[in-house]
Amino acid sequence: MMDLNLNKIFTNGCFDLLHVGHIELLKYCKSLNGYVIVGINSDNSVKKLKGQSRPINNEYTRKLILESIKYVDEVIIFKEETPLELIKKIQPQLIIKGGDYKKEDVVGYEFEKLGLLEVKIFDYVKNNSTTSIIERISNR
Repeated sequence: MMDLNLNKIFTNGCFDLLHVGHIELLKYCKSLNGYVIVGINSDNSVKKLKGQSRPINNEYTRKLILESIKYVDEVIIFKEETPLELIKKIQPQLIIKGGDYKKEDVVGYEFEKLGLLEVKIFDYVKNNSTTSIIERISNR
């Protein structure tokens, strides 16, 4: 059960092949002393975003893995291509995204402009994306 005194901290993504960049992002989210909610794209929305060969792991496997990480309090699968409806529903105080994003490109940024939440960008951990891992495996 969520402590009502904690800020809701939200991040989202495919989280297909978990890597050090994901862990560092989640660790950073938890360091902000809130209730960390991770939105993950459904299998169908990953296919639309990344192509038919993705995801490598299905949505239930990805959810189970994320739920086992100590930095994560809750995982929610969303079916849309963006988490906008989920953000409206959970109303987080903070949205955190990796450094491969610009603040103004983050879904939910429009709510920061209204003073309803804050968007923070976590420094990108170089050479640690699922796509780059798949490419390294394919090139062997």
